[in-house]
Amino acid sequence: MSSRLLRARRGAWVALAVAVMMGAGGCHSAYIETTVRNASGGPISLLEVDYPSASFGKEALAMGAEYHYRFKVLGNGPTKVLWTDAGQHEHSVPGPSLNEGDEGRLVVTIRPADADFNLDKGRQ
Repeated sequence: MSSRLLRARRGAWVALAVAVMMGAGGCHSAYIETTVRNASGGPISLLEVDYPSASFGKEALAMGAEYHYRFKVLGNGPTKVLWTDAGQHEHSVPGPSLNEGDEGRLVVTIRPADADFNLDKGRQ
């Protein structure tokens, strides 16, 4: 093989090794892995979860269903879950506060008249 080809191959291997090492050491981005469970006894609609600086939601969630969402916390403040039950009654329940950089798991269980929040902060 020519020395030119050998240098090209060596360069490719070095580039690949650097890319693998960067990925292995990698960056870690803090986020909250959220599960919303519908234990209300009926379908719900207009589901919304508010958190510092943003919100997410779903148009409808069947009885017994779960909705999974992952978000990055930017800013500090409370959480809240809002929904409309099968009888068209609107509900709003405050949840725990989050701080920028928090990470972990948040499980929101919607019951017939309220909601439970289970926040487990810590590395994923």
